[in-house]
Amino acid sequence: MERVQDKFIRYIKVNTISDPASYETPSTKIQFDLAYILKQELEYLGVSDVSCDEHGYVMGKIPSNSTKKIPAIGFLAHIDTSPDFSGEDINPQIIENYDGKDIKLGDGIVMSADYFKNLANYIGQTLITTDGTTLLGADDKAGIAEIMCAVEYILAHPEIEHGDICIGFNPDEEIGRGVVKFDVNRFGAEFAYTLDGGAIGGLEYENFNAASMKLTIEGRMVHPGDSKHKMINAGEVAIAFHTALPKLERPEYTTGYEGFYHLQGMDASVEKTVSQYIIRDHDDILFEKKKMYATQIVEELKYAYPEAVIQLEIANTYLNMKRQIKPVMHIIDLAKDAMMQIGITPVVKPIRGGTDGSNLSYMGLPCPNLFTGGHNAHGRFEYVVIESMEKATELIVEIIKTAAERA
Repeated sequence: MERVQDKFIRYIKVNTISDPASYETPSTKIQFDLAYILKQELEYLGVSDVSCDEHGYVMGKIPSNSTKKIPAIGFLAHIDTSPDFSGEDINPQIIENYDGKDIKLGDGIVMSADYFKNLANYIGQTLITTDGTTLLGADDKAGIAEIMCAVEYILAHPEIEHGDICIGFNPDEEIGRGVVKFDVNRFGAEFAYTLDGGAIGGLEYENFNAASMKLTIEGRMVHPGDSKHKMINAGEVAIAFHTALPKLERPEYTTGYEGFYHLQGMDASVEKTVSQYIIRDHDDILFEKKKMYATQIVEELKYAYPEAVIQLEIANTYLNMKRQIKPVMHIIDLAKDAMMQIGITPVVKPIRGGTDGSNLSYMGLPCPNLFTGGHNAHGRFEYVVIESMEKATELIVEIIKTAAERA
């Protein structure tokens, strides 16, 4: 059997960056490169009903080997990596028996143990890091490798009793469109878990409510030397909007359940300025208040700048899965108990982000999130802990075994 470390390194070598500017599914054709590899590997292992459709969704099933009524359980991970940082020509570094000191990534780039304090939790363990020029891709190729190792283990041990085990890999999670064309009925699970979390023990069934916000301002350009009472500077109006948002409700000032407004980018000129924001909050009421407050600011700016054209577009991206999970909390208890069976302390916490599991939960497939062992996603300081990946693989198997024992 191939080790989870070896699978992971093979998968990260395949560039699968997604593209938020594309509205195709998948958003980039290169995601098919890994999708086809996974399809072939599932077929080789003997998984049944394997497919990769025209949108890059890979599915397969290990049929039940029991006469008991065991629930069909799904495990999912996403194929794409973040467009925020290069995912091409990844050159991983393997650090065995980590000594707790700073890690040299290359080209003078250092991952400081003082700054990244969670490194201290992994002294003596094996880390895989970047070389400082790319992201690593542990988000979410760690999850893919863990699922594939668990599949291989289950198929190699037919004595393990289980119900239907549904396997899925999808594109475009990083741009918020991971399951827009996912066929829940075809997948066939009663509930599922995404393997897309962080530190060992992580179990998440609450996530942000999320919305995108686009502010478009059309001004009027007049020569600065002759612009009094004539020029309307769209950039200045955009700055006025941003300044009116609560400063302490920005990502760099928030934690835990606290929501935020985040300015992702701005294309500014006097004539026209477009600002792109995201809005996040765990609380439904506070989420709606954030959207209403932004709308109120725009109305005030329209009054202050009557000759400017100001347009605000707000669109929900995903919602907090908590309300969909609460009626089926036994799936959380199942994961907790399985963790404790293999010596892991469950760490239940809210996700300060999103997950495919959120949208899947609203599509009728309750889907909390499990840890993968990855840290510092989406950048050059990303790393993964091999021992945590091995435990994640073991956890998948233990969930399957525990579900059968309880049926």
